[in-house]
Amino acid sequence: MSRFLLSTFLTSVLSANLAAQSPAPTSSAQTGPRSSAQPTPSASATPTMEELVNSLGPADLQAFITLLKANFTNPDAITDTELSRATVEGLLARLPRGVMLLAGKESPAAAPSPFYGELIGGRTGYVRLGTLNNANLQALDKALSGFAAKKVNDLIVDLRASSATSDLALATEFAKRFCPKGKTILTVRKPTGRQDRVFDSDREPAFRGLVMVLADKDTSGVAEAIAVALRFYNKALIIGQPTAGRAAEYSDMPLPNGKGLRFAVAEMVSPEGRSLFPEGVKPDLPVEMSLSEKRQIFQSSSEKGMGPFIYETGRPHMSEAALLAGTNPELEAAEAAQQRRGRASEKLPPHDPVLQRALDVVTSLEVYQKH
Repeated sequence: MSRFLLSTFLTSVLSANLAAQSPAPTSSAQTGPRSSAQPTPSASATPTMEELVNSLGPADLQAFITLLKANFTNPDAITDTELSRATVEGLLARLPRGVMLLAGKESPAAAPSPFYGELIGGRTGYVRLGTLNNANLQALDKALSGFAAKKVNDLIVDLRASSATSDLALATEFAKRFCPKGKTILTVRKPTGRQDRVFDSDREPAFRGLVMVLADKDTSGVAEAIAVALRFYNKALIIGQPTAGRAAEYSDMPLPNGKGLRFAVAEMVSPEGRSLFPEGVKPDLPVEMSLSEKRQIFQSSSEKGMGPFIYETGRPHMSEAALLAGTNPELEAAEAAQQRRGRASEKLPPHDPVLQRALDVVTSLEVYQKH
Protein backbone atom coordinates (compact mmCIF):
# COMPACT_ATOMS: atom_id res chain seq x y z
CA MET A 1 0.00 0.00 0.00
CA SER A 2 1.36 3.44 -0.89
CA ARG A 3 2.37 5.96 1.79
CA PHE A 4 -0.37 8.29 0.51
CA LEU A 5 -3.09 5.68 1.08
CA LEU A 6 -1.67 4.78 4.49
CA SER A 7 -1.56 8.43 5.52
CA THR A 8 -5.12 8.92 4.27
CA PHE A 9 -6.35 5.95 6.24
CA LEU A 10 -4.57 7.01 9.42
CA THR A 11 -6.16 10.43 9.06
CA SER A 12 -9.61 8.90 8.73
CA VAL A 13 -9.02 6.71 11.79
CA LEU A 14 -7.88 9.73 13.79
CA SER A 15 -10.84 11.84 12.63
CA ALA A 16 -13.32 9.14 13.52
CA ASN A 17 -11.77 8.70 16.97
CA LEU A 18 -11.80 12.40 17.74
CA ALA A 19 -15.36 12.73 16.48
CA ALA A 20 -16.44 9.89 18.74
CA GLN A 21 -14.86 11.56 21.76
CA SER A 22 -16.18 15.03 21.01
CA PRO A 23 -19.58 16.27 22.15
CA ALA A 24 -22.30 16.49 19.53
CA PRO A 25 -22.48 19.89 17.84
CA THR A 26 -25.23 22.25 18.88
CA SER A 27 -27.80 23.62 16.48
CA SER A 28 -25.98 26.95 16.35
CA ALA A 29 -22.79 25.22 15.25
CA GLN A 30 -24.70 23.49 12.48
CA THR A 31 -26.51 26.55 11.19
CA GLY A 32 -23.73 29.12 11.21
CA PRO A 33 -22.99 32.20 13.33
CA ARG A 34 -24.07 32.44 16.95
CA SER A 35 -27.64 33.58 17.42
CA SER A 36 -28.17 36.94 19.07
CA ALA A 37 -30.41 35.21 21.62
CA GLN A 38 -27.51 33.13 22.94
CA PRO A 39 -25.22 34.47 25.66
CA THR A 40 -21.85 35.76 24.54
CA PRO A 41 -18.71 36.17 26.65
CA SER A 42 -19.08 39.36 28.67
CA ALA A 43 -16.31 41.90 28.91
CA SER A 44 -17.44 42.56 32.49
CA ALA A 45 -16.89 38.92 33.59
CA THR A 46 -14.78 38.74 36.74
CA PRO A 47 -11.14 38.15 35.70
CA THR A 48 -9.03 35.52 37.41
CA MET A 49 -6.15 36.50 39.67
CA GLU A 50 -3.67 35.41 37.00
CA GLU A 51 -5.40 37.62 34.44
CA LEU A 52 -5.31 40.56 36.83
CA VAL A 53 -1.60 40.11 37.56
CA ASN A 54 -0.80 39.70 33.87
CA SER A 55 -2.62 42.96 33.12
CA LEU A 56 -0.22 44.98 35.29
CA GLY A 57 2.47 46.93 33.44
CA PRO A 58 5.91 47.89 34.82
CA ALA A 59 4.57 51.11 36.35
CA ASP A 60 1.67 49.22 37.97
CA LEU A 61 4.00 46.63 39.47
CA GLN A 62 6.32 49.27 40.92
CA ALA A 63 3.37 51.22 42.36
CA PHE A 64 1.94 48.01 43.83
CA ILE A 65 5.14 47.34 45.80
CA THR A 66 5.66 50.99 46.82
CA LEU A 67 2.11 51.35 48.15
CA LEU A 68 2.36 48.12 50.13
CA LYS A 69 5.69 49.06 51.70
CA ALA A 70 4.35 52.45 52.78
CA ASN A 71 0.90 51.47 54.01
CA PHE A 72 0.53 47.73 54.80
CA THR A 73 -0.36 47.03 58.43
CA ASN A 74 2.46 44.50 58.86
CA PRO A 75 5.74 45.98 57.54
CA ASP A 76 7.64 42.75 58.35
CA ALA A 77 5.66 40.97 55.63
CA ILE A 78 6.90 43.40 52.95
CA THR A 79 10.63 43.31 53.58
CA ASP A 80 13.02 42.84 50.68
CA THR A 81 13.58 39.23 51.79
CA GLU A 82 9.85 38.50 51.81
CA LEU A 83 9.46 40.14 48.42
CA SER A 84 12.28 37.99 47.07
CA ARG A 85 10.64 34.86 48.51
CA ALA A 86 7.37 35.86 46.86
CA THR A 87 9.21 36.33 43.57
CA VAL A 88 10.81 32.88 43.81
CA GLU A 89 7.49 31.28 44.76
CA GLY A 90 5.77 33.01 41.86
CA LEU A 91 8.42 31.92 39.36
CA LEU A 92 8.23 28.31 40.54
CA ALA A 93 4.45 28.42 40.11
CA ARG A 94 4.57 30.12 36.71
CA LEU A 95 7.44 28.02 35.31
CA PRO A 96 6.83 24.55 36.80
CA ARG A 97 8.66 22.74 33.98
CA GLY A 98 11.42 25.29 33.57
CA VAL A 99 12.52 26.09 37.13
CA MET A 100 12.81 23.71 40.08
CA LEU A 101 14.11 24.10 43.63
CA LEU A 102 16.06 21.04 44.78
CA ALA A 103 16.38 19.91 48.38
CA GLY A 104 20.11 19.30 47.88
CA LYS A 105 22.87 20.03 45.41
CA GLU A 106 22.36 16.65 43.80
CA SER A 107 18.98 14.97 43.58
CA PRO A 108 19.05 11.15 43.90
CA ALA A 109 19.04 9.42 40.54
CA ALA A 110 15.93 7.39 39.77
CA ALA A 111 16.38 3.66 39.23
CA PRO A 112 16.75 2.92 35.51
CA SER A 113 13.70 1.45 33.81
CA PRO A 114 14.52 -1.78 31.95
CA PHE A 115 13.87 -2.54 28.30
CA TYR A 116 11.07 -4.95 27.50
CA GLY A 117 9.99 -6.49 24.20
CA GLU A 118 7.71 -9.24 22.94
CA LEU A 119 5.74 -10.39 19.92
CA ILE A 120 2.02 -9.89 20.53
CA GLY A 121 -0.44 -12.16 18.75
CA GLY A 122 2.36 -13.63 16.68
CA ARG A 123 2.43 -10.61 14.35
CA THR A 124 2.90 -7.27 16.16
CA GLY A 125 6.19 -6.30 17.73
CA TYR A 126 6.12 -4.44 21.04
CA VAL A 127 9.14 -2.65 22.55
CA ARG A 128 9.16 -0.61 25.76
CA LEU A 129 12.38 1.40 25.56
CA GLY A 130 12.65 2.24 29.26
CA THR A 131 15.58 4.42 30.27
CA LEU A 132 17.50 5.64 27.22
CA ASN A 133 20.86 4.08 28.14
CA ASN A 134 23.42 1.82 26.46
CA ALA A 135 22.06 -1.42 27.91
CA ASN A 136 18.55 -0.74 26.66
CA LEU A 137 19.85 0.35 23.24
CA GLN A 138 21.60 -3.01 22.85
CA ALA A 139 18.40 -4.76 23.95
CA LEU A 140 16.44 -2.80 21.33
CA ASP A 141 18.86 -3.85 18.58
CA LYS A 142 18.50 -7.48 19.62
CA ALA A 143 14.70 -7.25 19.65
CA LEU A 144 14.54 -5.56 16.24
CA SER A 145 16.86 -8.20 14.79
CA GLY A 146 14.55 -10.91 16.11
CA PHE A 147 11.48 -9.18 14.65
CA ALA A 148 13.22 -8.88 11.27
CA ALA A 149 13.92 -12.63 11.25
CA LYS A 150 10.20 -13.24 11.83
CA LYS A 151 9.25 -10.67 9.16
CA VAL A 152 7.34 -8.46 11.58
CA ASN A 153 5.89 -5.44 9.78
CA ASP A 154 4.04 -3.72 12.64
CA LEU A 155 5.75 -2.27 15.70
CA ILE A 156 4.48 -0.51 18.82
CA VAL A 157 7.12 1.69 20.48
CA ASP A 158 6.21 2.32 24.12
CA LEU A 159 7.78 5.49 25.55
CA ARG A 160 5.67 5.54 28.71
CA ALA A 161 8.67 4.62 30.87
CA SER A 162 11.27 6.79 29.12
CA SER A 163 12.27 9.79 31.21
CA ALA A 164 14.73 12.62 30.70
CA THR A 165 18.45 11.96 30.20
CA SER A 166 21.37 14.34 29.85
CA ASP A 167 23.11 12.22 27.17
CA LEU A 168 21.23 13.51 24.12
CA ALA A 169 23.62 11.90 21.64
CA LEU A 170 22.96 8.46 23.13
CA ALA A 171 19.21 9.09 23.35
CA THR A 172 18.96 9.99 19.68
CA GLU A 173 20.52 6.63 18.83
CA PHE A 174 17.16 5.07 19.70
CA ALA A 175 15.41 7.26 17.13
CA LYS A 176 18.01 6.40 14.48
CA ARG A 177 16.68 2.83 14.49
CA PHE A 178 13.49 4.16 12.91
CA CYS A 179 14.23 7.50 11.20
CA PRO A 180 15.67 7.93 7.67
CA LYS A 181 19.41 8.43 7.27
CA GLY A 182 20.51 12.04 6.89
CA LYS A 183 17.41 13.50 8.53
CA THR A 184 17.34 15.72 11.64
CA ILE A 185 15.93 14.03 14.73
CA LEU A 186 16.00 17.02 17.03
CA THR A 187 17.59 20.43 17.50
CA VAL A 188 18.67 21.90 20.83
CA ARG A 189 18.14 25.64 20.71
CA LYS A 190 19.65 28.02 23.23
CA PRO A 191 18.77 31.72 23.71
CA THR A 192 19.35 34.11 20.81
CA GLY A 193 22.97 34.50 19.80
CA ARG A 194 24.08 30.96 20.60
CA GLN A 195 24.59 28.18 18.08
CA ASP A 196 22.02 25.40 17.81
CA ARG A 197 23.03 21.76 18.29
CA VAL A 198 21.57 19.50 15.64
CA PHE A 199 21.26 15.72 15.98
CA ASP A 200 20.94 13.93 12.65
CA SER A 201 20.61 10.26 11.78
CA ASP A 202 23.82 8.86 10.31
CA ARG A 203 22.61 5.32 9.65
CA GLU A 204 19.92 3.41 7.83
CA PRO A 205 16.87 2.54 9.97
CA ALA A 206 16.66 -0.95 11.43
CA PHE A 207 12.87 -1.05 11.10
CA ARG A 208 10.86 0.26 8.14
CA GLY A 209 7.34 -0.99 8.80
CA LEU A 210 4.27 0.52 10.46
CA VAL A 211 5.02 2.23 13.79
CA MET A 212 2.71 3.23 16.64
CA VAL A 213 3.99 5.27 19.61
CA LEU A 214 2.63 5.15 23.17
CA ALA A 215 3.23 8.15 25.44
CA ASP A 216 2.00 9.78 28.66
CA LYS A 217 3.19 12.02 31.51
CA ASP A 218 6.09 9.66 32.22
CA THR A 219 7.41 10.37 28.71
CA SER A 220 9.88 13.13 29.45
CA GLY A 221 12.79 15.05 27.97
CA VAL A 222 14.36 13.72 24.80
CA ALA A 223 11.81 10.88 24.75
CA GLU A 224 9.24 13.54 23.81
CA ALA A 225 11.41 14.57 20.87
CA ILE A 226 11.76 10.93 19.79
CA ALA A 227 7.97 10.54 19.77
CA VAL A 228 7.60 13.58 17.50
CA ALA A 229 10.41 12.43 15.18
CA LEU A 230 8.69 9.06 14.68
CA ARG A 231 5.43 10.83 13.98
CA PHE A 232 7.12 13.17 11.48
CA TYR A 233 9.18 10.62 9.54
CA ASN A 234 7.23 7.37 10.05
CA LYS A 235 3.67 8.76 10.03
CA ALA A 236 3.35 7.13 13.45
CA LEU A 237 0.26 7.82 15.55
CA ILE A 238 0.98 8.89 19.12
CA ILE A 239 -1.52 7.19 21.43
CA GLY A 240 -2.10 7.86 25.13
CA GLN A 241 -1.85 11.10 27.10
CA PRO A 242 0.09 14.39 26.86
CA THR A 243 3.79 14.11 27.65
CA ALA A 244 5.62 15.76 30.57
CA GLY A 245 6.54 18.98 28.75
CA ARG A 246 10.20 18.75 29.82
CA ALA A 247 11.82 18.57 26.38
CA ALA A 248 14.65 20.84 27.44
CA GLU A 249 18.29 20.77 28.50
CA TYR A 250 18.67 21.58 32.20
CA SER A 251 21.47 22.94 34.34
CA ASP A 252 21.87 22.42 38.11
CA MET A 253 23.47 25.17 40.20
CA PRO A 254 24.14 25.12 43.96
CA LEU A 255 22.65 27.70 46.33
CA PRO A 256 24.60 29.04 49.35
CA ASN A 257 22.59 27.07 51.92
CA GLY A 258 23.15 23.70 50.23
CA LYS A 259 19.96 23.52 48.23
CA GLY A 260 20.02 23.52 44.44
CA LEU A 261 18.45 25.33 41.52
CA ARG A 262 17.58 23.46 38.33
CA PHE A 263 16.50 25.45 35.31
CA ALA A 264 16.07 24.98 31.57
CA VAL A 265 18.92 26.46 29.51
CA ALA A 266 17.86 25.21 26.06
CA GLU A 267 14.72 23.90 24.40
CA MET A 268 14.30 20.94 22.08
CA VAL A 269 12.88 21.64 18.64
CA SER A 270 11.11 19.09 16.44
CA PRO A 271 12.13 18.28 12.83
CA GLU A 272 9.45 20.65 11.53
CA GLY A 273 10.89 23.49 13.64
CA ARG A 274 8.38 23.55 16.50
CA SER A 275 9.51 23.98 20.10
CA LEU A 276 8.47 21.08 22.34
CA PHE A 277 9.03 23.00 25.59
CA PRO A 278 7.07 23.54 27.76
CA GLU A 279 3.81 22.42 26.10
CA GLY A 280 5.00 18.88 25.43
CA VAL A 281 3.39 16.54 22.92
CA LYS A 282 -0.33 15.92 22.60
CA PRO A 283 -1.45 12.46 21.47
CA ASP A 284 -3.18 11.87 18.15
CA LEU A 285 -5.46 9.34 19.83
CA PRO A 286 -6.15 10.32 23.48
CA VAL A 287 -6.66 7.35 25.81
CA GLU A 288 -6.95 7.75 29.58
CA MET A 289 -5.09 5.46 31.97
CA SER A 290 -3.88 5.95 35.52
CA LEU A 291 -0.12 6.13 35.97
CA SER A 292 -0.24 3.87 39.02
CA GLU A 293 -2.03 1.08 37.16
CA LYS A 294 0.32 1.39 34.20
CA ARG A 295 3.38 1.12 36.46
CA GLN A 296 1.87 -1.93 38.15
CA ILE A 297 1.39 -3.58 34.76
CA PHE A 298 4.94 -2.75 33.67
CA GLN A 299 6.31 -4.28 36.86
CA SER A 300 4.31 -7.49 36.32
CA SER A 301 4.99 -7.80 32.59
CA SER A 302 8.51 -9.17 33.06
CA GLU A 303 6.93 -12.36 34.43
CA LYS A 304 3.49 -12.43 32.77
CA GLY A 305 4.10 -10.59 29.51
CA MET A 306 1.74 -7.89 28.27
CA GLY A 307 -0.90 -10.30 26.95
CA PRO A 308 -2.93 -10.62 30.18
CA PHE A 309 -3.28 -6.84 30.42
CA ILE A 310 -4.41 -6.03 26.88
CA TYR A 311 -7.88 -7.38 26.22
CA GLU A 312 -10.88 -6.89 28.46
CA THR A 313 -13.16 -9.83 29.19
CA GLY A 314 -15.91 -10.04 26.59
CA ARG A 315 -19.17 -8.40 27.63
CA PRO A 316 -22.38 -10.50 27.25
CA HIS A 317 -24.91 -9.25 24.69
CA MET A 318 -28.66 -9.63 24.33
CA SER A 319 -29.60 -12.64 22.19
CA GLU A 320 -32.75 -14.32 20.91
CA ALA A 321 -32.37 -17.10 23.47
CA ALA A 322 -32.10 -14.59 26.33
CA LEU A 323 -35.14 -12.73 25.00
CA LEU A 324 -37.24 -15.93 24.97
CA ALA A 325 -36.02 -16.79 28.45
CA GLY A 326 -36.95 -13.35 29.74
CA THR A 327 -33.38 -12.54 30.86
CA ASN A 328 -31.06 -9.64 30.08
CA PRO A 329 -27.37 -10.67 30.11
CA GLU A 330 -26.21 -7.08 29.56
CA LEU A 331 -28.05 -5.86 32.66
CA GLU A 332 -26.93 -8.87 34.68
CA ALA A 333 -23.28 -8.27 33.72
CA ALA A 334 -23.55 -4.58 34.66
CA GLU A 335 -25.07 -5.46 38.04
CA ALA A 336 -22.37 -8.05 38.71
CA ALA A 337 -19.64 -5.52 37.86
CA GLN A 338 -21.25 -2.98 40.19
CA GLN A 339 -21.28 -5.54 42.99
CA ARG A 340 -17.61 -6.34 42.40
CA ARG A 341 -16.73 -2.65 42.57
CA GLY A 342 -18.69 -2.40 45.82
CA ARG A 343 -16.53 -5.04 47.49
CA ALA A 344 -13.36 -3.31 48.65
CA SER A 345 -11.47 -6.60 48.93
CA GLU A 346 -12.00 -7.50 45.25
CA LYS A 347 -10.30 -5.49 42.53
CA LEU A 348 -10.80 -5.72 38.83
CA PRO A 349 -7.71 -7.02 36.96
CA PRO A 350 -5.45 -4.28 35.57
CA HIS A 351 -5.92 -3.42 31.92
CA ASP A 352 -3.82 -1.39 29.45
CA PRO A 353 -6.33 0.45 27.23
CA VAL A 354 -3.53 2.45 25.55
CA LEU A 355 -1.79 -0.64 24.20
CA GLN A 356 -5.15 -2.17 23.29
CA ARG A 357 -6.06 0.92 21.25
CA ALA A 358 -2.73 0.69 19.38
CA LEU A 359 -3.38 -2.96 18.55
CA ASP A 360 -6.89 -2.08 17.39
CA VAL A 361 -5.44 0.47 14.96
CA VAL A 362 -2.86 -2.03 13.69
CA THR A 363 -5.59 -4.61 13.12
CA SER A 364 -7.72 -2.06 11.28
CA LEU A 365 -4.80 -1.18 9.02
CA GLU A 366 -4.17 -4.85 8.23
CA VAL A 367 -7.80 -5.27 7.19
CA TYR A 368 -7.56 -2.10 5.08
CA GLN A 369 -4.38 -3.31 3.36
CA LYS A 370 -6.01 -6.59 2.39
CA HIS A 371 -8.72 -4.72 0.56
